[in-house]
Amino acid sequence: MVFESILGGIFGALDSLFNPFIQTVGPMLAIMIIAIVIAFVITVANKYLVDQDRLQYLQGEMKEYQQEMMEARKSNDSKALEKIQKKQAEFMDIQKEMMTNSFKPMIVTFIPILLVFWWISANPLLNKFYLELPALVYYLLLVPLFHMIYHPSEWVPAGIMAIEWLGWYILCSFAFSLIFRKLMGLKSGGM
Repeated sequence: MVFESILGGIFGALDSLFNPFIQTVGPMLAIMIIAIVIAFVITVANKYLVDQDRLQYLQGEMKEYQQEMMEARKSNDSKALEKIQKKQAEFMDIQKEMMTNSFKPMIVTFIPILLVFWWISANPLLNKFYLELPALVYYLLLVPLFHMIYHPSEWVPAGIMAIEWLGWYILCSFAFSLIFRKLMGLKSGGM
């Protein structure tokens, strides 16, 4: 009850602040702007919370270890396999450090982004948005597969090849994340 009233207050404030803007630019552009802002925030968090040089070094170490392991298995050399087994603890530490580094930005951005998604899904100006796609694009993006898992909402007319707000958000977010990562010089993958 307390949580719902807090959430209602937050959503009410977001509605009163952003609904006039959404009505002016339309849901398609509004969702794209939200995706751009979130992609930018996540990229900035990655840039400043993750030691990019260290992460690149660790990725190189993991790649070397994996190549050694594959070569040892292919050659079936018992001494090489034994050597790789001894390195396994070191490999696990590298994986742990990489995972810890990768989670830092997520810890900072998770709750605000979750609130934004929750707000979008509750906002009728945004959550009823769908974008019709040409048949080729519809199938190339594997939208039918997504619809098998997550059925399209009742406001998308039957037979129309479309993606809803979440699909549009994902497309925009992916594209702008790549752009921002390139512009900010991030060396590793991630969203």
